[in-house]
Amino acid sequence: MSSQEKTMEHRGLRRFFVEEIQAIDGGCDIKGAEAKHVVRVFRMRPGDRLVIMDGQGDRFLATIQSASPRAVHVSLETRLPALPPSPIKITICPALLKSRGMDYVIQKASELGADRIRPFSSERTVLRPGKGTGEDKIRRWREIARSSAKQSGRSIPVEMEKCVPFPALVAAEKGKDGLKAILWEAEGVRDLKTLLKTSSDAEHFIGMVGPEGGFAGKEIDLAREAGFTPVSLGNRILRSETAAMTMVAIVQYELGDLNVRPL
Repeated sequence: MSSQEKTMEHRGLRRFFVEEIQAIDGGCDIKGAEAKHVVRVFRMRPGDRLVIMDGQGDRFLATIQSASPRAVHVSLETRLPALPPSPIKITICPALLKSRGMDYVIQKASELGADRIRPFSSERTVLRPGKGTGEDKIRRWREIARSSAKQSGRSIPVEMEKCVPFPALVAAEKGKDGLKAILWEAEGVRDLKTLLKTSSDAEHFIGMVGPEGGFAGKEIDLAREAGFTPVSLGNRILRSETAAMTMVAIVQYELGDLNVRPL
């Protein structure tokens, strides 16, 4: 099998992360939770082929040589070419949602190619800082991001940041370059699509999506002062998690890489 054929074949294989791809005599070990997934969840055995990734962009086609829940030893066959980056870097800033809603946002934003997720708490969020935003929750969010990366074939998981108060988020983004938008149901002049079509040369998009109760007027004013443009998604009233996913999808369609890419 040629190198090109092997490169094309990897698309149908399972993908797993390792902390660092350290090749010793042409082999590498998968350990910890990922090893358990290989053996106990997917029932993979010696001779099975897979793709291993280090979360920094390196990917290898590999074959299992030995397998146990503690460690899976693989032989490295082919270094796979780096995936081309999207023309637009996307930071999505969703208001803190209850568990299922937040999990959904992380999963779908990751699948759609967002680069960074920065959750925030605002005046009308149901959950408050300190409740459901501790280290255990951050670890869970990052694990969801890694799992979604494996499922969707991206070699670098979305960067998952800690939840911060709305004023702190706005202050951190103030003065930074990039196209900034905040979804607001009361916006009656500019929609997201129009904003994107007039900003085709943007290299970074930062989008904010509010909680189910929407943004307070003073929060919109604060966002405007930081360079955010209020936009709408038309006449439909979407749930927060749906709005976040829709925003990422529209940005990728207009400015990003939702197109056919070479093998």
